[in-house]
Amino acid sequence: MFDDSAEHIIAAIARRTREAAGARSVVLVAENERQEVRLARPPSAGGYGLDALWNDDFHHSAMVALTGRREAYYTDTYGVAQEFVSAAKRGYLYQGQHYAWQRKARGTPSWGLDAPQFVAFLQNHDQVANSALGVRGHLQTSPGRWRAMTALLLLMPSTPMLFQGQEFAASAPFLYFADFDADLAAGVRLGRAEFLTQFPSISAFLATSSLDDPASVDTFERCKLDFAERLTHATTCRLHEDLLRLRRDDATIARQGDAGIDGAVLGRHAFVLRFFSPDHTDDRLLVVNFGGALHGPSFAEPLLAPAAEQAWSMLWASDDPRYGGPGMPNPWPLGEWHVPGECAFLLRPSARTDAAAPGIRRRTA
Repeated sequence: MFDDSAEHIIAAIARRTREAAGARSVVLVAENERQEVRLARPPSAGGYGLDALWNDDFHHSAMVALTGRREAYYTDTYGVAQEFVSAAKRGYLYQGQHYAWQRKARGTPSWGLDAPQFVAFLQNHDQVANSALGVRGHLQTSPGRWRAMTALLLLMPSTPMLFQGQEFAASAPFLYFADFDADLAAGVRLGRAEFLTQFPSISAFLATSSLDDPASVDTFERCKLDFAERLTHATTCRLHEDLLRLRRDDATIARQGDAGIDGAVLGRHAFVLRFFSPDHTDDRLLVVNFGGALHGPSFAEPLLAPAAEQAWSMLWASDDPRYGGPGMPNPWPLGEWHVPGECAFLLRPSARTDAAAPGIRRRTA
């Protein structure tokens, strides 16, 4: 929205909404492709007074990590560990540096914004529909990688957003549909096909096939959710329920970085996020690996070190059979780190009983 008024129309909408709400709680979230953080800054700081911003950068990086495909507006992210550590700590990945896809700078610095003011997501109505077949994310990657990415989404400090049916791995596609009169519907069909040609793979698809008609009732009907899948896909429901419970009830995770959060890269697709407790005796360590199995006799990374006289113990793992996983082996069979491929697990401190305690390297003669 372009407005050169003394009070920008978005700021006016925010102000009037809060005035009308009175004592009621109102949350205002912006979808802003240009990533202008002033939308979420208070009016006293020259902002528009909204509460949060969608983080498209996180989505783009996540989809590259999940699918390995870098096309169109995905070309400026690589889906590597560094991007996820940066997203967890700083929100947007592009905060004013050059953005090759648009051939210009993108974003603005996020200093001063709190982590929950960034809304992270793996799916939304635009992104799922911005494909030839409206296929959902969990059907474009491996089950293990999707579980690990879900763990990151629901435990990192950003505010997570789930798309309809995501919590039970809905099988229904989400296609682009609209109910317009005949003339406008024809224009939408052409415009939709033209928009999607920015993806080379969809251009190839269109050479031999056609998109579902946005104006067709059948297109809409195919997108309806089957809520019976809450039972048939119970492992996925359980995954989301347990992670959200951890986010709410675990004392350190629930603080969402109030005492600080830091992260480190262990490999191209493996990283850790450490949630700090006030005195560092009850920290949490989230280990995420989107790649193959990682073996490290030792890592020169202080975030992996437990507090003095403590060791790490397993609190939660994405490979738990309760979520359809193969089971989580001991990450320290000989005191060394063995991180399975395509998984995530959360560690908590426990009393150190000997030199071979979990997370502690055994000393040998």
